[in-house]
Amino acid sequence: MSRDQYTFVNPAELYADIKPEKQHMPEPGLDADLTPKADLGEESYRGTGRLAGRKALITGGDSGIGAATAIAFAREGADVAISYLPEEETDAERIAGILREAGVTVAKLPGDLRDAAYCRSLVDDAVSQLGGLDIVVNNGGKQVYQESLTDLTDEQFDDTFKTNVYAMFWITKAALPHLAPGSAIINTTSIQAYSPAAILVDYASTKATINAFTKGLAAQLAPQGIRVNAVAPGPIWTPLQPSDGQPQEKIEEFGAETPLGRMGQPAELAPAYVFLASAESSYVAGETLNVNGGMPTP
Repeated sequence: MSRDQYTFVNPAELYADIKPEKQHMPEPGLDADLTPKADLGEESYRGTGRLAGRKALITGGDSGIGAATAIAFAREGADVAISYLPEEETDAERIAGILREAGVTVAKLPGDLRDAAYCRSLVDDAVSQLGGLDIVVNNGGKQVYQESLTDLTDEQFDDTFKTNVYAMFWITKAALPHLAPGSAIINTTSIQAYSPAAILVDYASTKATINAFTKGLAAQLAPQGIRVNAVAPGPIWTPLQPSDGQPQEKIEEFGAETPLGRMGQPAELAPAYVFLASAESSYVAGETLNVNGGMPTP
């Protein structure tokens, strides 16, 4: 029997056939090279028209959580623009093909989120190619572990904050003039915001910042009818992990510390973004929705 996101399953046994394997790939990593492949919902996500007529911009939309969200949005009826690094073109083209099969308008907008000018033009290009904008998903991220703070360079610290925090600021600020009441902004934070790993000091710091930005901006924009929320993933199998997001010796046990005893798949995140983007969550603002396999959060 084929399975979709509505199928009754045992979550502790789901994806038992997908075991993380040691592998190393250069940053930023590609889904095309990931072993085993992550589930992005290509075969399982079933849309029900929840985002019909909506227009979404998703950063990091070529792979991982961003790609799974893009697939879900398209199958729910939204036109989608995806942002990604030029070197991720292989992944981006595959995802764009899946989105087009859903019958929606697709815009591929490569560039570097560390570049303020690109972030601002990204919004203009998305609006132009989609004919408007009412969903912004700030998801693109950088994560590179360092065992010691003395090994964390100024350049890496700067790049991590620019990719994860500054880009969110630049893109959101540029998008605001285009967002009508009913629009949604969704930011990707992390379990790291609450339980920071000793080797991810810079990354965890950005994720805590994203939480605060989300809650403050939600209070500011709620009177305008624009909802701002965040999703906080736990350990999710994406190219971020083997491209120096985790030490190689930790890859094979990735996600084992969760109460569900396994890592999550990007397909398991997509419904959270759909919910926060849709009118179903009309009374939800300033929320951080945790999708982490049961790890406690404040």
